[in-house]
This record gives sequence, C-alpha cells and structure tokens, in this order.
Amino acid sequence: MAPATPLLPPPLLPLLLLLGRPLLGAPGQGAGTWSRFARLPYPQDQLFLHDTFPDGFLWGAGSAAYQTEGGWRQGGKGASVWDTFAHRPATPPGSAPPGPAGGDVASDSYNNLFRDTEGLRRLGVSHYRFSLAWARLLPNGTAPLNPAGLAHYHRLLGRLRELGIEPVVTLYHWDLPQGLQDAFGGWASPVLPQLFRDYAELCFRHFGGQVRYWLTMDNPYVVAWHGYGTGRLPPGVRGGPHLGYRAAHHLLQAHAKVWHLYNDHFRPTQRGKVSIALSSHWIKPQRVTEKTIKECQKSLDFVLGWFAKPIFIDGDYPESMRSNLSSLLPEFSEAEKKYIKGTADFFALSFGATLSFQLLDSHMKFQQLESISLRQLLYWISSEYNNPQIFIVENSWFVSGSTKRDDAKYIYYLKKFIMETLKAIRYDGVNVFGYTVWSLLDGFEWHRGYSIRRGLFYVDFESHDKKLMPKSSVLFYQKLIEKNGFPPLPENQPIEGIFPCGFAWGIVDNYIQVDTTPTQFLDSNVYVWDVHQTKKLIKVDGIFTSKRKRHCVDFAAIRLQISLLQEMHVTHFHFSLKWSLILPLGNLSLINHTLVHYYQCFASELLRVNITPVVALWQPMAENQELPVSLAKYGAWENPETVQAFVEYAKFCFTSLGDHVRFWITMNEPSVKNLTYTAGHNLLKAHAKAWHLYDKKFRRSQKGKISIALQADWVEPACPFSRNDQEVADRILEFDIGWLAEPIFGNGDYPQEMRAWLHRRNSVDLYNFHLPYFSEDEKKLIQGSFDFFALSHYTTTLVGWEKEDALKYDHYLEVQMINDITWLHSPNRAAVVPWGLRKLLKWVKSKYGDVPIYVTANGIDDDQNMVHDKLRVYYIQNYINEALKAYTLDNVNLQGYFVYSFNDKTAPKYGLYSYVANQYEPKPSMKHYREIIDNNGFPGPETPELLCPEEIASCPECHFFRTRKSLLAFISFIFVAFIVTIVFITYYSKRVERRYK
Repeated sequence: MAPATPLLPPPLLPLLLLLGRPLLGAPGQGAGTWSRFARLPYPQDQLFLHDTFPDGFLWGAGSAAYQTEGGWRQGGKGASVWDTFAHRPATPPGSAPPGPAGGDVASDSYNNLFRDTEGLRRLGVSHYRFSLAWARLLPNGTAPLNPAGLAHYHRLLGRLRELGIEPVVTLYHWDLPQGLQDAFGGWASPVLPQLFRDYAELCFRHFGGQVRYWLTMDNPYVVAWHGYGTGRLPPGVRGGPHLGYRAAHHLLQAHAKVWHLYNDHFRPTQRGKVSIALSSHWIKPQRVTEKTIKECQKSLDFVLGWFAKPIFIDGDYPESMRSNLSSLLPEFSEAEKKYIKGTADFFALSFGATLSFQLLDSHMKFQQLESISLRQLLYWISSEYNNPQIFIVENSWFVSGSTKRDDAKYIYYLKKFIMETLKAIRYDGVNVFGYTVWSLLDGFEWHRGYSIRRGLFYVDFESHDKKLMPKSSVLFYQKLIEKNGFPPLPENQPIEGIFPCGFAWGIVDNYIQVDTTPTQFLDSNVYVWDVHQTKKLIKVDGIFTSKRKRHCVDFAAIRLQISLLQEMHVTHFHFSLKWSLILPLGNLSLINHTLVHYYQCFASELLRVNITPVVALWQPMAENQELPVSLAKYGAWENPETVQAFVEYAKFCFTSLGDHVRFWITMNEPSVKNLTYTAGHNLLKAHAKAWHLYDKKFRRSQKGKISIALQADWVEPACPFSRNDQEVADRILEFDIGWLAEPIFGNGDYPQEMRAWLHRRNSVDLYNFHLPYFSEDEKKLIQGSFDFFALSHYTTTLVGWEKEDALKYDHYLEVQMINDITWLHSPNRAAVVPWGLRKLLKWVKSKYGDVPIYVTANGIDDDQNMVHDKLRVYYIQNYINEALKAYTLDNVNLQGYFVYSFNDKTAPKYGLYSYVANQYEPKPSMKHYREIIDNNGFPGPETPELLCPEEIASCPECHFFRTRKSLLAFISFIFVAFIVTIVFITYYSKRVERRYK
C-alpha cells in the first residue's frame, strides 16, 4: 500500500506566518497589498474559513436618521437638505429620483422606537449604530434646542440601556439642517466647523453619559464631492472640484474641533471614544505592474486617503493628491496639521453598496477595476495607517426593492464580507474589533430611493403600521452572532477510511481517440527502393501481395491510450460509442466494420491489462445529438422510429462487442435541458427496450450489467431557513433528475410533483407543455430496467423563489438561480461544492432505495495558466472524501467513482493528462488520483487493513477454455497418465539393464 494520502491539502497556515503580519504602516506602504495577495497559495486562500472571531468581538446593526426615522414634520423637527432635495420637482442630471415621498415617512422609526429595539433584541447584537437628526435637535441648525427631539433620543438610549445594547452614535449622517445651507452655504462655508462643534457639545452634554462610541460624521467624501462638487446629492450644489475640495477641508476641520472638544472636556468623565466613519471602495489593477499598482494606490488616496491620511498620519493630504491637484487642493497651516493629526480613537470603516459601484466617480478609478474585496481593503488600511484598531461601522450589499423576506443574495454577500473580515483577523493580523450590518431595517436608500433594500427586517412601505418582518438574513445573522463566527462543524471535516474490495476506480473519456489508419503491414502493394537516385520507395503497378487479417497490434493509437490508463492505475475506463459512425445510415444496411473492429480491439486490450471497459451506446453531443444523420433529420428522439432504430443498434453492439464488455450504459447524460417531453418519453422507452433485450438474450452468456447514466447536479435551497426555497429545490430535483429516474428506478411513471406543476402552469398561464402518459404495459417495461444507478455529478446550484435577477430567473419553473460568492469557482465559473455530492447520494438512496450507485463522471475545468492544476487536486480529493462519507456514514451502496476526464485532447481543460505538441503529460492531479486509488481511499493510523483477493484478468481468448472444462479435465488426465507411464517404463527398463549386467 502506498503512503496514505493526506485528507486535505496542507491547511492554510495563518498567512502571517507565510508573509508576515502587517508592519506598522506609513504612507505608501499599502501599495504592497496587491502583490501580497497575488502570491497567496491557491486554492487554499480562497477556501471558506471555518473559525470564530476573538472573544469580545462586537456584533451590531445600524441605521441613519433620514433613511428610517420619517416624521419629518413631527415634534418640531426642522427641514434638512435631504428633505428639500427630495421635495424638488426635478433632480439634477445623473442622479436617480429619490421617490415621491423621499424620507418623509420611510420606515417610520420615529413613531416605532420599541418596534426597532425589539428587532435588535431578537438579533442578539452587542451594539446599535444610529444617527441623530441635527435638524430634530436644532431645527435651524443652531439654538434653540427642540425638547421633543431631545426626549426622543433619550427614550431610544434608555431602551438600549435596558436591553444591554451599546449605542454607537453618529452626530451627522448627511442630513444638514436646511437653515445652515440657506444662511451660510453649508459646508462650503468656513463658519460650519464652529457651528458643528456647538451642535456636538450639546449632544455630548445631553447624551454623553450613555454613549461610549461617537462618530462625528459619515462618509465625508460623498458629502463633499457629490453634495458640493457634482451636485448629485443634497444640497445639490454643482460647484465643481474646487468647491468639493473646499467643503472637504471644512469637514476635516469640523471633525477635528469635535474630537478635541470631547478629548479636552468630556473624555475624563464620560470615558468614551470618538472617530469619523470613512467610506472606501476597493480597486484592483487590470494587470499587476508597478504602474497599475501606483494607479490603484492613487485611487484609494483620492477617496479614503483624502480624509484618512490627515487624521491618522500627519494632518495633511496624500502626496498623490498634492502633486496631481496643485492649486485645487486647499492648504493646511502647520498649526492645523498638528490639530487634525491623531483625531480618531479608532478607524471607523464603511464599506458596501453606498459607495462601491455607485458614488465613486469613474475618473477616481484611474483606469483600474473596482472590486468588493473587504479583506484586502482592511489589510491596506492596516499597512497604510499604522495598524489601527478598526471598527466596521457599515457593511452589506443590497437586494431588489421587490424582494420580500427570502433575501438570499443579501445573505451570501453578508457571508462573504464577514468571512473576509475573519480572514483579515486570523490570517493577516489586522486589528478589527467590531462589525456592523447595514442596516437594521429597510429604509430610504439615498439616491436609489426605494428601488433596493438593505435591511435585515422587511418593511412594507405601503402599509400603515410599518411592521418589521424578519427576513432570512435575520436568522443567518442571529445564528452567526450566537456562534461568534463560523465554527468548524463535524460534517465539514474530512474523514479517514477506505472503500470496499472491488470498488471501481475509473476515468472517463467521452469518445476515445479513434485512429484506424492501417499500418504498413496491411498494404498489399509491392514497392522497389530506388537506392541510386530518389532514395524513395516506388510502388510497382499491377503487382500485389496477399492481404493478411487485421490484428489489434496494427492500431498504434490503442497502445498509447492503454499505456496512459495503466499509468493511472484505474480499474475501469468509461467511454461512449459513436452511433453516427458505426451505423451511418441509422440501420444495418451500412456498417463501419473497421470502426467496430477498432472498438473490439480497444476493449480486448483493456481487458488484457485488467481494466474493465464501461461502454455507453449513445451520448448526446452538439452536432445532430450524435445520432445518425437520417435519424437526426427526421425528428431525432421526437420520432418514435428512433426507438426501434436504437434497439437494433444496441443489439448489434451487444453482438459485436458483448464478449469484451461487461458494463453497459444505454444512454450517457441525456441533457434534460435540451429534451422535449416527447423526446424524453421516447428515450425512456428506447432505454427500457434495450435493457430488456440484453436481459433476455445476452446477459446469460455475456454476464454483464446495464443501466442508464443521468446527469445529476445537486440543488440546494438558497435560504436554508425558507420553506419556499426548499419547495423550489425539490421541484428542480424532480425536473432535472426525477423526470428520467422515477420511471426507471421508481414507479414506472413520471414524478407526481412534475405532473402537478405542469398542470398548474398549463391551466393558470395558458402554457401548452404536455407530459405524455405511459400505458400500463409501458410502465411495466420501463420500471426496474436497471442494474445500478449511474450518475454524473459536477457541481451544486442554489435556487430560490424570490425574483432577484431577471437574467438568472426561470419563469417556467419559477426559480431564481443564486450564487454563493464564498464558494470556490473554476475558471468557467463552476462552483466547487464537495458536500453537494454527499447530499445527492443520500437523496438517491432515500428516493430509490439501496440501489448500487456509480459516480460515472465527476470533474472540473482548469486554466492552462494555473500552477499544477491545484484546483483539480483539491476537487478530486474532497469530492472523493465526501463520497467516502456517503459510503461509510450514510450507508450508501456506492460501488464506483470515475473522474472526468482522461485528457485535454478530447476534453480541453478537464483532462488529467495535458496534450501539448502531440505529447501527453500527466498533471499533478493524475498523480494525486493515482495515490488515492493505490490507497483505496484515505486510510489513517486507525484504519483496519483490508485484504482483497487479487483480481483475475479477464481475457476473451480464455472463453474457449472456460466453456470446455470437462474436455480440459479429460485431456489433463490423459496427459498425466501418459507422463506416469513414460516414467514407469523408463524406470523398469533401467532395472532390467542392470540385472543383465
């Protein structure tokens, strides 16, 4: 037995051991981020990390006053710039209309304080981020104070204290009082920093005893650039870059004033912390070069660094901005630099759908590509700004405004962002201490109005009471908080063990390489060698030698393929015959005897080296579905005559090849996506007739087995907590697998769920999709026409019922295809989901009983540029381990596993052998698969040794002797008697000679 195969590729060591923790940063040091992440080990670095967050990690949710409060005229509130902007009859060019009501009512949180806090209690969060509406406390932006507004926020803070939830309070989240805009020009005025300080002092005095985390303002980039530069957002001033940079200058001064105010006068007694919520995108180079990395660095400088560098480094703007913008960028005095530097107690980061792909000006990408990698952004911040403590104060993505409560897309983005945060902590050494989902409930989404939703709780904006209804994401986030992350689960762990004796280890080639070119020994012509002039062979006309019979050794291509298979140590080889070439006219009037002889030779040579041929009679391919042209032209499987033609073809194959083939597949992977119901009906009848033909006329003499091989990818409900999504998944499984499997392996008829669904669709939507009926005799014919269940499995798909993406929505089956972006994907975007195979095998067992199962194809594409096809190594390792779990833990009657595919020549990008310059070279994945075969699985120290009897090579030439055992015994007896007689004669002859002497 070979050395045991490790259960998984070496675990991904904390990358801080491989590449080091982030050093104390300095401006420009973040530029190493892109090259660092390009060097991380693949695919291990992209795998989901099952681990937990540090003890005491903060979990929360957030909201903003204008997005959720409503009550815009209640309790003495003054107008904000967003109120004015939303009430305009027209919006500036380039901005989306916010909706007829804007945030006037929104989620009505002002009148539903207890409702919101009950949602927080249900989630189990440690903190709640919300903003104070400046105009609710100071209606004109300055004194006098509004008592009703003060009382409202006191009630909210009191309720949070009762629940033990930490408030994280934002002083200003874009809703500047309109009075300040009218009187001073808003943030374009140098007066605003002092007015903001006065407002902050009021808040610190009234609320500071209950608040430990303060944020001065949210996303100053958006306020400055789109509020005063482009005019896309309130107050809608189109002042160009000059005014945008000036507004940002004042925002930084205002923030610094408030931080110093708190630090000097309130920190000693209130013991809180103050920062500013900075938003950022992530950018990646089109190609990793020194120039493109500089452009990426510049992009982050112009958005995040614009505010972060003055606060966290030296009080001044990034050098790239200074050198590119010259006179456009205001100057800080040396005193101002010292005053601004260090005015944050932690780094508050906002990342997600507000800025990314929305409010980032295209020229600030510097011709590079926007991305949503939170992990890389966290590492960049850590490297660039002295490894600060980072508090993620806003993060999520969005779903369509029409999506109600099963928000699968939102869940998977949330899962991705949180997992990336975990990797940043565990692998990269980034100091993140809290995470905030945005947002607690659906609300008004700024420039996108109500066209999208970002809440954990659903709000029906048309209803009067505005009840909060938990979405699936509530259950997801709630459980995540309970577990403090993604702890390893037993089902996620690999197991040790081996497969049974006689387990079929195979490889697949859709169609073997056929080369029937005759060798020189079959040429009947006579040649003369012209040794004097041309030095070539010259054919002598009119003279021929007698032809000899063709032999298998004449096919050089067979010897090469057999040697490659032997090198792999497989026990089975699965390939398909070409019906269109064997019987070009679709009947026995024209037979390609040369090709048939080639197949005979190939199968016999496989048997000679103890490899079992697994032969499919038909596999659909693009051109004419691989049917003879005469059949393809007249309806293909729609035509009932194709059924009888297939039976005749099957009979011919059983007769011609049956002595060499013990493992038959009637049809290999018929694609249900391309089958009409009539075609599927005829295909099932053709399969059943071929099976019964073999069973009655060939099985006894050839002793083989026969079945059909179905493509069977697993389908998982996108929201695991949703009954509707589960119903969709069950429906797709019946249409994708049950359609052809249920008649054969079940009750002889189509799945009841399938008939019921089609009846409903036809009656309600006036479709005319007719699912044919089988007669009772046909049911008996089809039911049980199998010897085993053969399936091809490649990936897993997520499905839901909520329509989210029209391009991935199937109206006929009412199913939305969803992508889990945390899954590993191949270059062709096939998801690598090993546990899907185990679930599929369990499903087959639960549906069809303890039927013998063969996984007759399982594989993944690779990229020629991928180093050592590491993705396929991981794929094979983990899919086989899941198959072992199904066999060992679930008692699935699994009898074989086949990798797809043999080589890149016949299946480009899928092969275990590459094919370059007419040469086959084994990939590392082939050697890895061979190691698993040699070990018969994954034996461990505790695995008992399995002693299997040696397999006896099967050879067709031995058939003569196996069928004449009595004759052989008689001949053996005569031979032994003859030898004994000779011995006796010789012995006594010598004795007689000695006596006479």
